[in-house]
Amino acid sequence: MRIRIKFRKNGVMRFVGHLDIMRYFQKAMRRADIDIAYSEGFSPHQIMSFAAPLGVGITSDGEYLDIETAGAVSTKDAVRRLNGAMAEGMEVVEYAALRQDAKKAMTAVAAADYFVYFKKRDDFSQAEIEDMIGKYYRERACIEVTKQTKKSEKTIDIKPLIYGFSSHMEEVDMPNTELDSCRGFFLRLCTGSTDNIKPELVLKDFYRFSGREYDPFNLQIHRLEIYERAENGLRPLYQAGDPVE
Repeated sequence: MRIRIKFRKNGVMRFVGHLDIMRYFQKAMRRADIDIAYSEGFSPHQIMSFAAPLGVGITSDGEYLDIETAGAVSTKDAVRRLNGAMAEGMEVVEYAALRQDAKKAMTAVAAADYFVYFKKRDDFSQAEIEDMIGKYYRERACIEVTKQTKKSEKTIDIKPLIYGFSSHMEEVDMPNTELDSCRGFFLRLCTGSTDNIKPELVLKDFYRFSGREYDPFNLQIHRLEIYERAENGLRPLYQAGDPVE
């Protein structure tokens, strides 16, 4: 049975890198007694894949991984068992059986929502945020930036890859009420194996355009949700699954 798990990553766990998160969940599956399936061959490993690796320092309410299980465990029981094996800062919120036509999480990813907020000081007033987003994003036909690749640098137009840029959260439901009073930016960005844009790239260029100094230590990036493409637009990845009875 193919299973999709949604989890949150906050607190000190934001400093744990992707490879260690993979090892963390491998151990959590064993501790929670989830009957996860293993690959065949000389060196069997748990069949597990993550939707979109999260950068170090970024928190999230919408992370996903897919697993295969040899036996069925109800959603309620699986969430209880896994959270019993989680460290502070990690929480499993969904455990769903994937439908037969569902793509793997890592190949289905099309977009992601982010909320970026100020930590130590407000770099912009609310009026300045709205004014600068209008000048930077809404009023420009293209936004050219230099992107660093593994081998070189290249100039790309990131405007088509920014699906949303605003100073408010009206476009999505806010799962983390602690962020309601924070001031910052909402971003919906193209995410995936083909076209992928990181929030840091947009923020650095936005600050450059605004004539302000970009201080990454004053900004906290928080991922809200990951989406896949559907007939009527985008839908959250968890909608590809049904609760396990």
